Amino acid sequence: MAREIGAFAGRHVLAELRGIAPGLLDDPAFLREALRSAVTEAGATVREVVGHRFEPQGVTVLALLAESHASVHTYPEIGAVFADVFTCGDQADPVLAVRLLSAALGAADVEMSVVERGEKHVTADR
Repeated sequence: MAREIGAFAGRHVLAELRGIAPGLLDDPAFLREALRSAVTEAGATVREVVGHRFEPQGVTVLALLAESHASVHTYPEIGAVFADVFTCGDQADPVLAVRLLSAALGAADVEMSVVERGEKHVTADR
């Protein structure tokens, strides 16, 4: 059974990606495009993507989605990223989005936690 339109429910993926080339993690343009591409290929509708590079290093990128949001926060000095993707409805797959992002970054290690949020009694067919 699919979720109803407007149902108060979604999936929230929290991930840690490691073993990534430090240069990629300090490149805001690359990270904006990698996040945009990953969530789009996973079925999300991107409304806006913004990023900020910190001094001396590190980048945060946020994607505003019609289905909710996605973000990455990088640690180039250790080749790691925290990623957060939350989507409501059935159109977008946040797990796939994290897998696609991980592939784009060439991550050697990925740890994911998936949280079903909202009305837990109604779940999507997957």
